[in-house]
Amino acid sequence: MTALGEFLAARRARLEPGAFGLPTTGARRVPGLRREELAGLAGVSPSYYTRLEQGHSRGASPAVLDALARVLALDEGERAHLHRIAATAARPVPLRSAPPERVDSRTADLLAAMSDVPALVLGRSGDVLAWNPLGHALLAAHLDPLSPACPRHRPNLVAMAVLDPHVRALYADPVARTRDLVAALRLAAGSRPDDARLSALVGDLSVRSDEFARLWADHQAHPCVQERSTLRHPLVGELTLDHQVLDVGRSPDRTVLVLTAPPGSPDQDALGLLARQVSG
Repeated sequence: MTALGEFLAARRARLEPGAFGLPTTGARRVPGLRREELAGLAGVSPSYYTRLEQGHSRGASPAVLDALARVLALDEGERAHLHRIAATAARPVPLRSAPPERVDSRTADLLAAMSDVPALVLGRSGDVLAWNPLGHALLAAHLDPLSPACPRHRPNLVAMAVLDPHVRALYADPVARTRDLVAALRLAAGSRPDDARLSALVGDLSVRSDEFARLWADHQAHPCVQERSTLRHPLVGELTLDHQVLDVGRSPDRTVLVLTAPPGSPDQDALGLLARQVSG
């Protein structure tokens, strides 16, 4: 089954037949809608939909994909993801290895200027390309602060969330944090199906983490644009911070993750205390 078929099957399984006026009793061996039920609601033939889900039919029209997205109740980001993976199914692309990712000097200057907030520069697969001292002290003080400088040993946010006990202990709700990161990685995979690094990361984490494999199979796909997380830091205690992801315009594959607290709040005071410990 293709990524398109897996996505459709996973989302179909979440739908409640009763919500569409369909019988909820009888011989239903699997949860959700049957293929023929989804096809009927979307206005396509059951045989065509079956071939599409099984990977035997390619080149679904935008109208068909939009009809399926409507029945599956996809949001705009998920709808775009559906169109991208459908295009990949129609025109498979070989994997390619991109050059090691670097942080340009102006982005490095921006990171250095953010001395009073934790900040990280992230690559296309969630690799940490750089962090400022406060970002390192908040999220990964147990790691070598110079590790992002070496492409072969760079930390990865998703890998840390599922494999690193220090990072899992840092978040009050590590399951929710991991779920969001895996959903963002799924979105990236749909946008860059030819990325060998991303493909290798998914394969490695699927083998090493049952949690990751389960979340990956769930086919959630959405960006971590803004969220709020509660952290339990070993030095400054509990604090709740907003995670904001900023695009780097001149480097489309780069983002800057910034963690902030409302001015005058106890959470900002805790960040200030950590900053003083870092600078002292």
